[in-house]
Amino acid sequence: MSTWKIDPSHSEVQFKIKHLMISTVTGEFTDFDATLVCAGEGDDFNGGQASFSAKIASINTKNEQRDGHLKSADFFDAEKYPELTFQSTSLDLSGGEVVLKGDLTLKGVTRPVTLKGDFGGVMVDGYGQTKAGFEVEGKINRQDFGLTWSAVTEAGGVVVSDDVKLLLNVQFTKQA
Repeated sequence: MSTWKIDPSHSEVQFKIKHLMISTVTGEFTDFDATLVCAGEGDDFNGGQASFSAKIASINTKNEQRDGHLKSADFFDAEKYPELTFQSTSLDLSGGEVVLKGDLTLKGVTRPVTLKGDFGGVMVDGYGQTKAGFEVEGKINRQDFGLTWSAVTEAGGVVVSDDVKLLLNVQFTKQA
């Protein structure tokens, strides 16, 4: 059994959402933590456990006014719900493909989520630390998590899509 901690300087936790249904806005969380625990002997991630959390106040869409609105009660309500969390229920790794299922909690609401993607492999860096890389993505409906703010333009267009893409490009460091 081994434990791995996320390396924040080599990881990105992003989301993408349609704006006016014609373009995509990308955002990220810059303050996050994650742990992977391998289930069996050695460093076999298959069947392991993953946990993740991010501070809502760290949301960054490169627009201060929009970030403030996202932190408000209209969206994430960062004051009342300062963190989002994910706890895996299964981690399946077959070849280079990973399927991670678990419970995502946003704004006090917990729903199942599936993330799929690629396992980049394991490598020892120049400092002798063993690293593992994953790139996974999924999709949620923000309404399912109580993120219900909506607006319509004068022309009748939707301002913000309900579908949100989740993209995690993460690197973990094996703990001694």
